[in-house]
Amino acid sequence: MSKFFEKYTNTKDGGKNLPKLSVFFLRLISNYNHEKYWKRRAIVIDPNNKTNIIVKIFYLMYIKRIDAKHHCSFGTSLHYGAQFKTPPNFPHGPNGIIVGYDASFGESVTLYHQVTIPYGNVKVGDNTIFYPGSKVIQGVTIGSNCKIGANAVVSEDIPDNSTVFPQKSIIIQR
Repeated sequence: MSKFFEKYTNTKDGGKNLPKLSVFFLRLISNYNHEKYWKRRAIVIDPNNKTNIIVKIFYLMYIKRIDAKHHCSFGTSLHYGAQFKTPPNFPHGPNGIIVGYDASFGESVTLYHQVTIPYGNVKVGDNTIFYPGSKVIQGVTIGSNCKIGANAVVSEDIPDNSTVFPQKSIIIQR
């Protein structure tokens, strides 16, 4: 029974390999369809998209409704000006993720929970992973294929193929 349950509920890879029936029920329960949301968001924020204005307004209402629900329940704020080349991966769901309005992201970016990327012209390359609790300071550029460790604070530009992790804890005795 345990193997059966694991097969239909395992979301370790962001739910990419779940059976279609499981995906349907997870979307029904959470009221969030990842592909649909990001496809509609791309249409709404692209000023060069020739989609009918009525359709864009409908899509915007859908996005606002999903954002309002998730902000209340997840504490998530993905601002509309943030540019993603491809939809990001949320392995732990969109829990507590804050992304500023002028941040830009490359392809295949992974954001774990409690990641904060503010406004202030932050640029992120392709295949970058932000582990839980990582923070980025305004104006920073992060290269491609980087890993930002849990609870790391990025305050300067990071070159390609780099790993950033927080400093070891310092014990202060009285």
